Amino acid sequence: MQLDHYNAVCSALPHATHVVQWGGAHVWKVGGKVFAIGSAADGGDVAVSFKCSEMAFDILKEQPGLRPAPYLASRGMKWIQRQSAESMDDAALQDYLAESHRIVASGLTRRLQRELGLSAT
Repeated sequence: MQLDHYNAVCSALPHATHVVQWGGAHVWKVGGKVFAIGSAADGGDVAVSFKCSEMAFDILKEQPGLRPAPYLASRGMKWIQRQSAESMDDAALQDYLAESHRIVASGLTRRLQRELGLSAT
């Protein structure tokens, strides 16, 4: 996935905000909490890290082109980094980014979820 496509996918998610930090990483947040990190990789593609469920983490970490996300996974968090499309194409990555956004948004306080229009109550 190219950087422009990655940023377009993330920007389309509800209340997603963008900042470039940590040495040029494109970081996407919802309610101030990170749900995706994209860093330049070989060939113009982006290495993308995202939060996932424990089950997805256990499966994805063993697939070619995917690995536990540096720094985050070493601290016990369930984050995967897609380094190449070998096992996960761009469409699947897009789905995982939306799921990461959902997971992170569901962990926000109920008040903040309501303020952002992310909850039904």
